[in-house]
Amino acid sequence: MKVLVVDDDRVVGISLKTILEAEPDITVPALGRDGTEAIALYKEHQPDILLMDIRMEGMNGLDAATTILATDPSAKILFLTTFSDDEYIIRALRLGAKGYLLKQDFEHIVPALHAVYGGQNVFGSEVVKKIPDILSAPKEPDVSELPLNEKEIEIMKLVAEGLNNKEIAQSLFLSEGTVRNYLSSTLEKLNLRDRTQLAIYYYKHIRA
Repeated sequence: MKVLVVDDDRVVGISLKTILEAEPDITVPALGRDGTEAIALYKEHQPDILLMDIRMEGMNGLDAATTILATDPSAKILFLTTFSDDEYIIRALRLGAKGYLLKQDFEHIVPALHAVYGGQNVFGSEVVKKIPDILSAPKEPDVSELPLNEKEIEIMKLVAEGLNNKEIAQSLFLSEGTVRNYLSSTLEKLNLRDRTQLAIYYYKHIRA
């Protein structure tokens, strides 16, 4: 797995390179210092994952990610930052980032990279807690184009609000087994892997 690291703190960048290359399956071909370098280095090295800070001197990580994804929509970008600002999280979700981690959760970086490499989305626990509040909108969602029935959409909404299967079952007067069946059907129809991806899908495509 080739991981490009971009962080304006040189010590952080070097430390991340050391930590990541201690893993037998990870190489770090280059270190960048800002968004402009991220764009150039991404084009040069074509990494499997871009691990990037957000708030940097010059071009920030969000703007760099927007530019990269415009030319390569399949780019896997994982943000690693000190800041859990609502605005940053919203932009990261909406532009198509594969993850958003806080630097204090450093022990989760390597597992997160492997998860993103495997096609999953990864958001730190503090970020996940904030998603319902920062991305919910007052307008009614347009679900007419979704390949889902009314019950599947209702359950997806409750998953996005953080309810577990037992709570969903109690809320909708269903059995937990029925809820699990609906969830499995919804994930299959939307080609998603898990509840986290389902919640992210809801806030990106329905309540965006």
